[in-house]
Amino acid sequence: MADMDMVTAKILEIRGKKVMLDKDLARLYGVSTKALNQAVKRNTGRFPDDFMFRLTEYEKKELVTKCDQFNKMKHSSSLPCVFTELGIAMLSSVLNS
Repeated sequence: MADMDMVTAKILEIRGKKVMLDKDLARLYGVSTKALNQAVKRNTGRFPDDFMFRLTEYEKKELVTKCDQFNKMKHSSSLPCVFTELGIAMLSSVLNS
């Protein structure tokens, strides 16, 4: 599978927006999910709701139920963040600074 196909396969539609999970973006940027989320916390003003949002417990359960690839999230106590295209661009800026 080409790199672009791998990225495209990670795009989800949640709340009517095309998004990517924090864990998938962390892997793409070569950082831990924890480091990615810490960078976002340090720059919360740069990530409004149309850039990034945290999944609800219901949305997380729905993902786990629908897709085997999210089975690891089943036992996680934290709710993942998802990023829109604008959020991914901002994330790139934050992580590269």
